[in-house]
Amino acid sequence: MTTTRKRGPAGRSHVLMSALVALVVLFGGGMQVVAQDGTPTPAEETSPTPNDEAQPPPSNVGTDIPITYQGPPPSGFKKELVGPVELLRAAEVDLETFTFTLPLYRGEMADGTAVWYILTDTTDEGNANALGLNHSPKLAYANVEGAVRTATLEKDLTLTFDQGSVDFAPERVIVAGPEEAPFPPAVAEPGSVGDAQYSPLVRIENAGGHIYNAPILAMGVEAEELQGFCKGAPDLSMVHDRVVSICPDRALVTLKAVAGFSFARPVVYVSFEASDPMAATMEQSTFAPALANVQVGFDDGAFSAVERLFSFANGPTGVGNPQRQGFDSVLSGESTEPLNVFGGVPTIALDYSPLWDMNLGVWTDEAIEKGYRSRLIDEFQILDIADQGFLTGPDGADYGSSGIIINCPIVMRLL
Repeated sequence: MTTTRKRGPAGRSHVLMSALVALVVLFGGGMQVVAQDGTPTPAEETSPTPNDEAQPPPSNVGTDIPITYQGPPPSGFKKELVGPVELLRAAEVDLETFTFTLPLYRGEMADGTAVWYILTDTTDEGNANALGLNHSPKLAYANVEGAVRTATLEKDLTLTFDQGSVDFAPERVIVAGPEEAPFPPAVAEPGSVGDAQYSPLVRIENAGGHIYNAPILAMGVEAEELQGFCKGAPDLSMVHDRVVSICPDRALVTLKAVAGFSFARPVVYVSFEASDPMAATMEQSTFAPALANVQVGFDDGAFSAVERLFSFANGPTGVGNPQRQGFDSVLSGESTEPLNVFGGVPTIALDYSPLWDMNLGVWTDEAIEKGYRSRLIDEFQILDIADQGFLTGPDGADYGSSGIIINCPIVMRLL
């Protein structure tokens, strides 16, 4: 991503600052959009929830029987069939609030600094099954210089981390571009920033050498300082911006989920880190520069640690538009959800990794003029549109990797 670019071959220029830019701030776990004069946008009251846009409709639509007469989903017999199916089984998912709750762990740095973290994925298939985590063999290939930290398992079963810290004090600020081209944002400052050594990936040296995805959610604060957030309203200068509530006494943390798609199936996921500050700000996640050490652009090849994520800069917009998708729509205040599309997730493919190589697509002027622009929800659908030349990279570049990695563990498949 860059701070300036053109839109399509016609060269729609991007003006960084405008008197009409919208200020987007984190509010109640989502985005609140206001004009610079402080006037709320109409979309704030009418924008759809993730439940409206991503959850499938009742299966009895168009039939003559009530939903109670229909059988259980096929995934109850075999999880690879039509869902829903929970993938991150350690999580308790609440689709009404679009949140999920996970066990919270306390570790320390070598100097005794408290580290509060969660576990979502591992290269250890046995422990993935035992702990209800996602199994991701590809994470073994992320163990390149600087991309994976190390930790030691102590006698009391806590982890001591060798390096890598996160500052949660910054305030997340994002200012949209002008009304006609809100993305990329004119200002993007992430709400939490990792140092040069921070990566969510950790290899436990004295416990088999397996790699775990262990995002840090709070650091340098003790249990009594976090205990007041058990019922919600956490101080976001102390915790990750996705935290809804955190309760050390109960060893639980609740996080705001995100809606997306994988091979036309709606999925629930969450973003924890990104290797680029603008992407981290857009995703309400931590800027983790060490993730940039992981190679991108070779997804599905031997020794690749990543899978592809498909995002859209200038997708369809409009509150209530069933085709709505993309960053322009989010920065316009229509929704908090860009509705990104993922490659392989557990039970759909064999190449799942929580490290996603973002492919940023820009609809061309020709595609827009011909009315081809629409919501895309399947990887091969997207690749076909790009192959025909209707989706490009920024500034008309070849479609492909943006060079940005986002740590987005998958939580649940809704179909």
